[in-house]
Amino acid sequence: MYAVIKTGGKQYRVTTGDVLKIEKIAGEEGKEVVFNDVLALGDTIGNPLVAGASVKAQILKQARDAKVIIFKKKRRQNYRRKNGHRQSITLVKITDVCGK
Repeated sequence: MYAVIKTGGKQYRVTTGDVLKIEKIAGEEGKEVVFNDVLALGDTIGNPLVAGASVKAQILKQARDAKVIIFKKKRRQNYRRKNGHRQSITLVKITDVCGK
């Protein structure tokens, strides 16, 4: 069975055993987290959420994603700006998809 969850402003389709790279959530490695914002569970679509459904996951790692380079340039104006950004991420493994 699969579920569609919402976390960090994004939606993910998950099944048991999936490993996800999501925006950082609070918690230490090895701890269990529960996602209660379940938008769909199998063929059941929520309005807006599925009542009584939840997804359990285990935090595998707190890390930082690859660096993204932002480079701005205006030709013939001697305008160049270089900036970098590394997003904080959390790797989670889905352990259980439970619902009514």
